[in-house]
Amino acid sequence: MAIDKKFLNLFIKATEKAAIGASKFIGKKDKIAADKGAVDPMRRELNKINMQGTVVIGEGEMDEAPMLYIGERLGTLNGPEFDIAVDPLEGTKFTANGQPNAFSVLAISEKNCLLSAPDTYMEKIVIGNGLPKNLMDLDNGVENNIRLLAEAKNKKISDIQACVLKRPRHDHIVKILNDLKVKINFITDGDIAGALSVIGDKPKNDIYYSTGGGPEGVIVAAALSCYGGQIQGRLVLNDEEKIRAKKLGITDFKKKYNIDDMVKGDVIFCATGVTSGDLANGVKDLGNEYEVNSFVLHKSENTIKNIKNIYNK
Repeated sequence: MAIDKKFLNLFIKATEKAAIGASKFIGKKDKIAADKGAVDPMRRELNKINMQGTVVIGEGEMDEAPMLYIGERLGTLNGPEFDIAVDPLEGTKFTANGQPNAFSVLAISEKNCLLSAPDTYMEKIVIGNGLPKNLMDLDNGVENNIRLLAEAKNKKISDIQACVLKRPRHDHIVKILNDLKVKINFITDGDIAGALSVIGDKPKNDIYYSTGGGPEGVIVAAALSCYGGQIQGRLVLNDEEKIRAKKLGITDFKKKYNIDDMVKGDVIFCATGVTSGDLANGVKDLGNEYEVNSFVLHKSENTIKNIKNIYNK
């Protein structure tokens, strides 16, 4: 079943209102206020929609409200049943510091079609479209994956551009990439934007190779299922996180997830810029109005577009 296209603008409005809410805290050094500024208007907009929505990717468990938590019911509770993956403000630190690449994002599928991943780490490899299926494998090792990618893209290894989240846990990946003379583009935060930097006609990177957030991995998979591209992810779980993962129905803790394991059926993906970045321009305060820009995907409608809207204050 396809998601009715009438829902697209309603979901876009939810990320737009969240982005406007967060934008009031750009550069104010208050991550918590910025996050709340996004969460409250997003929840309000989603609760106006005639749907039975359940958050399957959110910001922690029920006791962590007022965040949009895993298991929270949204909408009027009349209408179709949807799984919702949500990050009202991806880049709280970027917003607080007035840096680029903060945005509000959500992904919607039909019920039971999104992996409900716990708020833990996930090893990830992400590559763009037009490449042989299942080209990358986490167990191949970094060097083998890079050689396969270079061969598939008909590029010299030294011309491959890799995006890596700058963390000590990635030192071994960085060492191998440096030994191979791969060009590395580091990011400090912003796992979703980094992973999606491999898509588009002129992608900024050829591969994203990092361990980042599990929930963000599912949101990236939702976008890739509409746009094309590949992701392979594996959850990184300690003993306590394994208990939480079991509650969400995950029993194989070593499973490697490809797109089809994380996202099934039709998908809507919306990302609205808070500060300008690779996915969308940031909120512009025009005095009496706000201008907002969103990157929008709807799989069954083959929708891939950037849209601009104006809201009165």
